[in-house]
Amino acid sequence: MIDLYTWPTPNGHKIHIMLEESKLPYRVHAINIGKNEQFTPAFIALNPNSKIPAIVDSEGPGGKPITIFESGAILIYLAEKTGKFMPKDLRGKYEVLQWVNWQMGGLGPMAGQANHFNVYAPQFNPTEALKYGQDRYSNEVNRLFGVLNKRLADREFVAGTISIADFAIWPWLVGFKNFRQNMDNFTN
Repeated sequence: MIDLYTWPTPNGHKIHIMLEESKLPYRVHAINIGKNEQFTPAFIALNPNSKIPAIVDSEGPGGKPITIFESGAILIYLAEKTGKFMPKDLRGKYEVLQWVNWQMGGLGPMAGQANHFNVYAPQFNPTEALKYGQDRYSNEVNRLFGVLNKRLADREFVAGTISIADFAIWPWLVGFKNFRQNMDNFTN
């Protein structure tokens, strides 16, 4: 059984998608980040970085429990555990891993900042004081959406067949309005 410690955010959703698609049994433990539950000693024992998600797999390698944090690492672990959604051949595997890392290092952080400046920060600051942050991150998300749009011009899934890369990317696309994106500009 896998215990998933999460909250309904894009990073949390990508693990839900993987668990559902791979048909692994799991239990969800809500970590309410709005109430700072990610800073409790119990959660910090699972993830010293105090970010969701984290998992505990009671049937880890060698039949012993394993704790994993960071959504990208969790996706890779679950793909290796199940033998699903990650190609076995080295070329295919690294095609998937490139796109997982693209999401982890680019799309997720930039979209998260755009969401912060466009949705949360205006309630605390005059909007005109936030314009630089709003423009900076919304424009970078626009560029990244363009990269993805170009990639998907001749394929249904980002790395050939459906993979953990798609599971990592999709939850970050659905919030496009918060990132000030017009999906009519990204037909693929």
